[in-house]
Amino acid sequence: MGGDRQHYYGQHGTPQKYDPTFKGPIYNRGCTDVICCVALFIAIVGYVAVGIIAWTHGDPRKVIYPTDSRGQFCGQKGTPNENKPFLFYFNILKCASPLVLLEFQCPTTQTCVEKCPSRYLTYLQAYTRPQDFEYYKQFCVPGFGESKVKSPTEVLRDGDCPSVLTPSKPLARRCLPAIETHKGVITVGNETTFDDGRGQKRNVSELVEGAKKANVVLEARQLAMRVFEDYTVSWYWILIGLVIAMALSLIFIVLLRFLAGIMIWIMIVMVILVLGYGIFHCYMEYSRLRGEAGSDVSIGDLGFQTDFRVYLHLRQTWLAFMIILCVLELIIILLLIFLRKRILIAIALIKEASRAVGYVMTSLLYPLFTFFLLCLCIAYWASTAVFLSTSNEAIYKVFNDTACVAAGQTCNPETFPTSNVTRLCPDARCQFAFYGGETGYHRALLGLQIYNVFMFFWLANFALALGQVTLAGAFASYYWAIKKPDDLPAFPLFSSFGRALRYHTGSLAFGSLLLAIVQVIRVILEYLDQRLKAAENRFAKFLMTCLKCCFWCLEKFLKFLNRNAYIMIAIYGTNFCTSAKNAFFLLMRNIVRVAVLDKVTDFLFLLGKLLVVGSVGILAFFFFTHRIKIVEDTAPSLNYYWVPILTVIIGSYLIAHGFFSVYGMCVDTLFLCFCEDLERNDGSPERPYFMSPELRDILLKGNAEAGKSEAQEE
Repeated sequence: MGGDRQHYYGQHGTPQKYDPTFKGPIYNRGCTDVICCVALFIAIVGYVAVGIIAWTHGDPRKVIYPTDSRGQFCGQKGTPNENKPFLFYFNILKCASPLVLLEFQCPTTQTCVEKCPSRYLTYLQAYTRPQDFEYYKQFCVPGFGESKVKSPTEVLRDGDCPSVLTPSKPLARRCLPAIETHKGVITVGNETTFDDGRGQKRNVSELVEGAKKANVVLEARQLAMRVFEDYTVSWYWILIGLVIAMALSLIFIVLLRFLAGIMIWIMIVMVILVLGYGIFHCYMEYSRLRGEAGSDVSIGDLGFQTDFRVYLHLRQTWLAFMIILCVLELIIILLLIFLRKRILIAIALIKEASRAVGYVMTSLLYPLFTFFLLCLCIAYWASTAVFLSTSNEAIYKVFNDTACVAAGQTCNPETFPTSNVTRLCPDARCQFAFYGGETGYHRALLGLQIYNVFMFFWLANFALALGQVTLAGAFASYYWAIKKPDDLPAFPLFSSFGRALRYHTGSLAFGSLLLAIVQVIRVILEYLDQRLKAAENRFAKFLMTCLKCCFWCLEKFLKFLNRNAYIMIAIYGTNFCTSAKNAFFLLMRNIVRVAVLDKVTDFLFLLGKLLVVGSVGILAFFFFTHRIKIVEDTAPSLNYYWVPILTVIIGSYLIAHGFFSVYGMCVDTLFLCFCEDLERNDGSPERPYFMSPELRDILLKGNAEAGKSEAQEE
């Protein structure tokens, strides 16, 4: 048995030896992984350069405003089109696919208008009636009627005006036919046929064919606009919900400081009760809908609906919710039954973490700083991405209704009237097609976007790593203090933060770089997987699934390894590779304790997050659905009440995660320090343990029981 243990230790590194001079985080340390620090600095300089280039060439107005045939924006302030926010298509029949509309490549003249047409009217009809003609002219090309008077034939030949106006409604700032259905009959402006302005009667189904594919895509934009409207009227209530989540998290953490054992058991019971109420509520809704017309329709038959409230009138929806909550409740109860002894050990470690947090109270505010850094990363990445995607130049192409050798070629609208194309193809037009470019910069845009994503991951991971090292250094100072809190440094959190930035920027850059590379690969694999969905190659799909699974596992392992490596960096000041190796071997030498504690404490913290999120989520649900009588009239009227509810739930989880992440880092740090303490010391007066007596009793007892069971298995 002793030989096996020696072989086990030799296989997983050498245990730490007693060092009477070791008193916790080493202050006399040097810079680590300097090359990575230099690489990060160069990468940031390059990232700033990419941002400057993008902001110089980009123009977000290309995303916000539609563009007419002359490349001018509709509705932009300070331009002739300031009061013309909508884009009008001369012949919507030529627009048959969503790509045509969304990329402005519809082969018909497009002009900005003040409002969309509201009635049927042909140019020939309007030409003979002065009042109608004045109305009609606003849909012609700018400047129409200011030069010589043309005959109707010449106007239609030159494309100065549309041949016919059809009743339209604005959708995503574009005038599309106002399609309606009455008893299965499709109509536009209460008509089933229309005059195309050239003497022919046509069915409105042709208008539908020209716009229906675009409607599917543009309805997504309309959904986004409705969601935006909901945010504008409910944002302050959302903020109140998030403040409540912050207050609940803070109260829970403070109570955890003084009543850790009681609070953990209260949390467990409350989570079970909250899930139980969710099951009860789903059952009541399921029973209430029994016998109601349309409630037995399946979700599959209903299909996708932009108004999600429709699904809440289906019994199948509440049945699905009830099954999910029942499964979740059952899993939690079974885990509590099988892990009851380990939960007692985890509670002891959480109690010790509560004492550490109590002596380093500023640690509870540190997640706000990390959140601020992440917001900066997200804002810079998003703005750079938008400016890069809109830094193309306006491309003009030749459009022609009849066969023409020059059709589709690029052209210059200023010189086009005097070019040879007008002689070869008299009815050809040079109009704006899309945004693009053939210069070296435009060819490099894809690479710049990939670099933008890569730097976002690198900097975001660096911000998280900085927080982990800072908290680990502060809590390690607590653990290795013989007399707590007398031997603690004056400002442990600020001291740890200063050491991390001064000496270990390179090590943090190294660890976050490894993680960023894996995450970028995962993004690329997701992109390729989307492209392969239409393919029928099963082997390619299987290979892609395997790669995605492998890199997901690799990312999880790297996060675990980095986290423990950062703790060793905070304590010893060694470089990233040495710290990662020492942390991994230390955990392997204490694998039984890792199995007992690591996931159990994570599970308990997850229950705490679920309790905060569930409580705030239920409150938000009753408030925004007008079910609280006292404030029934105060709640705003919304298009989709799930918008603020989901926002509050996600925001509450992030807030709770921020507070509980401090405890999580504290537990991990104390656990690694505990393992180090066991290897360095033996509890004798000459080599006393640094751990508190309460922690020593329960952890050593738990380890003895685990070791006994391991020996019995052998």
